[in-house]
Amino acid sequence: MSVFQHTTFYTTVNQLRQLPPPDGVEIAFAGRSNAGKSSAINSLTNRARLAFVSKTPGRTQHINFFELGSGRFLVDLPGYGYAKVPLEIRQHWEHLLSTYLQTRESLHGMVLIMDVRHPLTPLDRQMLSWFASTGKPVHVLLTKSDKLSRQQAAKILKDVLLFLRETYPQCSVQLFSSMTREGVEEAAALLGTWFGLDTDLIQKLNAEQSQQTKIKNPRLKGNKTGGKLP
Repeated sequence: MSVFQHTTFYTTVNQLRQLPPPDGVEIAFAGRSNAGKSSAINSLTNRARLAFVSKTPGRTQHINFFELGSGRFLVDLPGYGYAKVPLEIRQHWEHLLSTYLQTRESLHGMVLIMDVRHPLTPLDRQMLSWFASTGKPVHVLLTKSDKLSRQQAAKILKDVLLFLRETYPQCSVQLFSSMTREGVEEAAALLGTWFGLDTDLIQKLNAEQSQQTKIKNPRLKGNKTGGKLP
């Protein structure tokens, strides 16, 4: 089982005034609408449909809170950057996201989701810029790593890490795949420390889960073309 196995939906808000009292510890998940944010949350909690995965990017239009218990929350922020979303909604999201990220007292850190084939887009950098002034930690998940060969993924990981070290030193980064579960244990362990959970327990539970859900890595079947850093 996952240490986040019993995560449940708590509330959804569309206005800052609707936010629950900042009494607990929150970890926010942000990313482009098609970067795999909902799939990452589902993988970490080992829940197939906790966060809604849509074939139409941009469907997450609210801030969704999921409770782990004891005042700990995963916070799913609206996806950004999808062209078909009306301008008025995009502007509302921008205000909602920037204000929440910069002023939320109970927000401990942010998980920033990037498609490994298209990392560090201008909007990704904007998110980092909004959050940098808080001094709080950021962990980048380079998702869909199964879409690339190991060599391609490793090179992009290295390039992103070098960029972050120079510009956002409070950031860490890893490869991640909801399909093969690459990086799920690593990410869960890190978030567990952010929540103040027992790291030995996290590692034990994740090791047990890994033995139960071994999946053959499709990237070994051949190379696919990867993206380049902007």
